[in-house]
Amino acid sequence: MTKAERVKFVIEKLEELYPETPIPLEHHDPFTLLVAVVLSAQCTDERVNKITPLLFRVADNPYDMMKLSVEEIAEIIRPCGLTPMKSKGIHGLSKMIVEQHNGQVPDNFEDLEAMPGVGHKTASVVMSQAFGVPAFPVDTHIHRLMTRWKLTNGKSVQQTEKDAKRLFPKELWNKLHLQIIFYGREYSPARGWDLEKDVITRMVNPNCAN
Repeated sequence: MTKAERVKFVIEKLEELYPETPIPLEHHDPFTLLVAVVLSAQCTDERVNKITPLLFRVADNPYDMMKLSVEEIAEIIRPCGLTPMKSKGIHGLSKMIVEQHNGQVPDNFEDLEAMPGVGHKTASVVMSQAFGVPAFPVDTHIHRLMTRWKLTNGKSVQQTEKDAKRLFPKELWNKLHLQIIFYGREYSPARGWDLEKDVITRMVNPNCAN
């Protein structure tokens, strides 16, 4: 297969498998999505979705969140791991949203990435899923699969993002990045991977060894 043929096959197969792409993190507005994405770093979506209802029961907006102490936030979110960093980040970004953005989550990369605890990937998720702006957040699943599919050299997530944006149509980015994540979890995991079950890799890179 040529690279163009691999891209076409990936798009068509993912659309066949995942015509609907619900956002895995439970939320009800841009702020709760932002907090959930911050919590999801090195933590499963399933665990985040168990913790966020407890947190949002106490504070589901930046005004209430900034009134909590970092320690109070930490006590609630502890099961998500990386507690000191995440609790400081959530408190700090809430304060910044209130003081610099009139209580509204900003809808641009520059302001989002200026917030504590918010990197490019987190900002990309919020921009794509909360505001509908084309973005291609690259997590470990996407990085792994783009490499297995010979669509990137796998040297860095930054390079993977550049290659994904170059290869896939812009209008598909927001849906496609979720489809790849779903596929990675179900058919092409890092551990216990079986090429026979991984139909996309088997077709586009039959000699893949990892």
